[in-house]
Amino acid sequence: MNVMLLLAQVASALTDSISGANPVLTQVNASDEMNLWSMAIKGGWIMVVLGLMSVLCFYILFERNYVIRKAGKEDPQFMDKIKDYILGGELKAAIAYCRSVDTPSARMIEKGISRLGRPVNDVQAAIENVGNIEVAKLEKGMTIMATISSGAPMLGFLGTVTGMVRAFWQMANAGNNIDISLLSGGIYEAMITTVGGLIVGIIAMFAYNYLVTLIDGVVNKMEAKTMAFMDLLNEPAK
Repeated sequence: MNVMLLLAQVASALTDSISGANPVLTQVNASDEMNLWSMAIKGGWIMVVLGLMSVLCFYILFERNYVIRKAGKEDPQFMDKIKDYILGGELKAAIAYCRSVDTPSARMIEKGISRLGRPVNDVQAAIENVGNIEVAKLEKGMTIMATISSGAPMLGFLGTVTGMVRAFWQMANAGNNIDISLLSGGIYEAMITTVGGLIVGIIAMFAYNYLVTLIDGVVNKMEAKTMAFMDLLNEPAK
């Protein structure tokens, strides 16, 4: 019986609000203009968390973009010079050249050169170990980016739920003085946090996939250099 009475009161409040909608809308439009800042403020504390997540997302994007692109820039004649050094017996010069290049591929080849004289399998294992470490360095922060891409929409949905709970809690405590404005604040907060969470999540998702593509390109170069170096070791003596 109480539920039916509450529904009747809500329906009555909605009817009264709709009947006077034009004056209300005119008043709101005259006194307040919607903008992104006011929307974010009315979104509540969850918007602050989403804002911090977006800042972290952009920091990781720009920092990793710089690091990964720097790691992918190499001298196209790198392996030719390494081959000339090795065939000429200038191993120290080859190592010094790798250190001057200072890229993931160069550090892998440097490790391989330092293991020359041992079985080929040992040389290859040493190169692969360095390669795994270099890939891990390139992927630094990617887990955080992936967490933001999946966690931001969920956090926005949490804001939706808490906003709706607050709105209906206020209605329940209003008794017979139910007003549509009691619902509007909570629903407004709910919608804003949902939009904010989706925006941050979508940006993080595209940024993550972009960085993964860059890392894959560097990894392909590392594998190509490794294969070229191993082919050099397996070449028959002339």
